[in-house]
Parts: sequence; C-alpha cells; structure tokens
Amino acid sequence: MRVVRSVAELRIAVKAMREQGLRIGFVPTMGYLHEGHAALIRQSANRCDATVVSIYVNPTQFGPTEDLAKYPQDLEADQNLCLRLGVSLLFLPDTQEMYPSNFQTFIEPGRVAEPLCGKYRPGHFRGVATVVAKLFNMVQPDLAFFGQKDLQQTAVVKRMVRDLNLAVDIAVVPTIRETDGLAMSSRNVYLTPEERRRALSISLALFSAESAFRAGERDAPRLQALVQECLWGVDVLQYCELVDAQSLETIVGQVDRSAALCVAAFVGSTRLIDNILLNPHPEAQGILGVGVSQ
Repeated sequence: MRVVRSVAELRIAVKAMREQGLRIGFVPTMGYLHEGHAALIRQSANRCDATVVSIYVNPTQFGPTEDLAKYPQDLEADQNLCLRLGVSLLFLPDTQEMYPSNFQTFIEPGRVAEPLCGKYRPGHFRGVATVVAKLFNMVQPDLAFFGQKDLQQTAVVKRMVRDLNLAVDIAVVPTIRETDGLAMSSRNVYLTPEERRRALSISLALFSAESAFRAGERDAPRLQALVQECLWGVDVLQYCELVDAQSLETIVGQVDRSAALCVAAFVGSTRLIDNILLNPHPEAQGILGVGVSQ
C-alpha cells in the first residue's frame, strides 16, 4: 500500500494505475475507520482492480458548535486496517492541500440537501458536496462507495454527479450494524455505557416499523408514530421522517414507492443518525442497496 499526502503525488500514482488499465474504486472517509468503512473497502476490492482510500476530516462540513475539534482519530489503526484489506493507495491530505489559501469556490447542492439533516446543520452538505467533488477530481475513480447510513449524503452526492456530469458511478452499501443492531459510526465512541444502551432504542424503533411494514402497514403517519413511540432512550429527537428514498421528499399518505424512515437524535451530547429502507415492490432491485447509480 502506497501512502501519499499531496495532490501531485496522488495524481502520479493514479496515472500509473490508469496506464495499467486498472479499474479504480474510491472510498472517501474522515478516518477512525470501523467495520462500516471496511465493508465499503471490501466492495471496492471485489468490484475494482485498485482501491484508493482518503482520510480527511473536512472542516467545511462542520458547524461552529459541532465536534470538529474532538472528532476521533487513530491514524495508525486506520493505516493497518487499509493494509489488511488490500488498499492500493491511501491519500492523507492536510487542510492546506485541500483548501489552499484564498479558497473561494463551493458547490450548492440544492433541494435534496434542505430536509432532514440539512434543516439542522446549515452549510453541512455544501461542505460535503465541495470536498467530495474535489476528491473525485483528484482521484478520478470509476466507482465511489458510500454507506446507506448516511442516506442524505448519498442522495446529495448522486445528484451532484448527475447534475455536473461527473464521470464516476456511485455504489451504495447497506448499513453495517453492531451485533446488537446499533448502526456503526465513528461517533459511537463518544457514548458512555449507559448512553450506548439507550442508543439502541433508535435501531429497535426502526426495526419495529420495518416489521409492521412487512406485515402490510402502508400508512406513513402510523409508521412514523411506531418509531416515535419506541424512542425511549433518546434525549432530543431532531427528526423522524418518512421520505422518498431518492428525492427525500416527505411521504404524507400511503407508502407506494421506495421510501426511507430516517431518524436523527441526541443521546447525551452525541448526535446519531439511522434509517431503514421500505420497498413496497421488493422485486424491484437497487433502490439504495448495493448497486450503481444511473
């Protein structure tokens, strides 16, 4: 595994891969890698000839009161995981490399960034779209891999790729969970043991609604109510929304198309997000699972 820290080094390494005719997969991360990231890397390894991973805690997607300063990091462990999983190239830029002095150009992602997390984290997806676009231009991958847990992020990235005619396909990998059901997240490390126990109410609430959906429940307000009734462990519920899985527009009546039940809540001081997909037509493939955007 080769480690590079500058865009110039990255482009030389990627050019060499291209000259060998290799299909390049890309996994952008903010580090503190866990099994969810490992699943993305494995998918890339299965579907591509070479995998590039980036680790960069992007300041432009954090608000002034958010956890940028304390975001967890363990670069040695991250490098060891990438090495074990057969990553070809690890990109470790610093902020001066990503945002040189007098940087001025940002991407505004539009309506898909407005609901859900966008309502509570103004400017977040502007930062996400900008850094992902920059990384795509630097790496120029054939395929880029994102996790379903960050549902709105994947929707923003897919819309950006489509609208700006970027030459990369987006593959979305299902959420990886702990054995007890908690969605894996780098921020789980913030939770105390007691908060960790209470955080389980989020996934259990979503699973309850999923079971009702599989049993035939299609009324959106009732499905949302099922989730809200089970969120006994959260301290602050930011949102519980049932939305169209592609546009993220709220579904107010019957669930007659691919949908997602999405939750964001604070347990203690830690903000957690999770979602489940609800598909009334399971014979139709690829609503957001492992697959490539068109």
